[in-house]
Amino acid sequence: MILKADIRAEAETLQAVFTRAGAVPVEAPLLLSADTLLDLYGEDIRARAYTTDDPDRGEMMLRPDFTVPVVEMHMANGADRPARYTYLGEVFRKQKAGSSRPSEYLQLGFELFGGEDPARADAEVFALFHEALKGLGLRPVTGDMGILLAAIEGLSTTPVRKAALRRHVWRPRRFRALLDRYTGRAPQPAGRIELLERVAAKGVDAVLDAAGPESGLRSRAEVAARIEKLRADASTPPIARAEAEVLTAILSLKAPLPDACEQLRDMSVDLPALGPAAERFADRIDALAEAGLEPTELPFEASYGRTTMEYYDGFVFGFLAPARADLPPVASGGRYDALTAIMGRGQGIPAVGGVIRPEVVHGLRAGGRS
Repeated sequence: MILKADIRAEAETLQAVFTRAGAVPVEAPLLLSADTLLDLYGEDIRARAYTTDDPDRGEMMLRPDFTVPVVEMHMANGADRPARYTYLGEVFRKQKAGSSRPSEYLQLGFELFGGEDPARADAEVFALFHEALKGLGLRPVTGDMGILLAAIEGLSTTPVRKAALRRHVWRPRRFRALLDRYTGRAPQPAGRIELLERVAAKGVDAVLDAAGPESGLRSRAEVAARIEKLRADASTPPIARAEAEVLTAILSLKAPLPDACEQLRDMSVDLPALGPAAERFADRIDALAEAGLEPTELPFEASYGRTTMEYYDGFVFGFLAPARADLPPVASGGRYDALTAIMGRGQGIPAVGGVIRPEVVHGLRAGGRS
């Protein structure tokens, strides 16, 4: 029988790696404002979080993660200075029916704010997690959401389409459907085609008049504006085939870090906006080598991180148990510069960090001793 005290002891041993690196232990509230989390993640967060109502503070959520409250704390008290924090405590997430995963578990983490060299900061965080988890036989994996976001920004299409692709980059199936439509590989939805044909034949006002009186949350003016956006999108030329092929190649890219870097540099010939992101990628590889890691032994998967927390916008990483596909990632993390600007109301600071699931580590160690 695994006792919670044993898991906490495991977590405290792991946390010592972070405190030795200069991290300051911090606490975070158990209840977080639902408004804050809904603004960041949208209504999807309700499927993962436990909610309650407070007479004075309104809707609240049991913390599903530590990063958001720690960022909120730093941006309120020290946004202009670098800092290293570590934390340890319970988080709460709903699990799918029939899942064996716990809905309440300990989370241990490390966050690094500031630093003049993002590549070195990325490498420092990854190296610390690599050190904390050594001896467990885990498979490290790295990715870079910044590569995908740069590729999207470099597409020769409208700002509206770029924004839609950025918004859904963390939803792979929706993203692929949008990309297929924007490149002309898939048709417009049948209902949209029918609506636009009626608008073209009769005009927007006539179509809205035929729909009857206003109902629901959207006003007539808002519906009309939405129709105009759909008309504009339908008349937008498809994304160039060469650019779409580069984006598809990026999404399927899997290789050791140095090989991935060379492939990204080659791709930037057809999509020049990718160039600066590829050079930042190269800088990170150099920083990882300086931190004592062997880049040729670190795999890169461009799509890694697309189904995790949506605040990552740069380097992402994870540590997986290859013999236990049933387990969640033992550790994961990444860069989230944009989140600090949101929480700081426009004043941002470079930030990168990650979390470890101590109960998974403890289970792996116990299994190794059996």
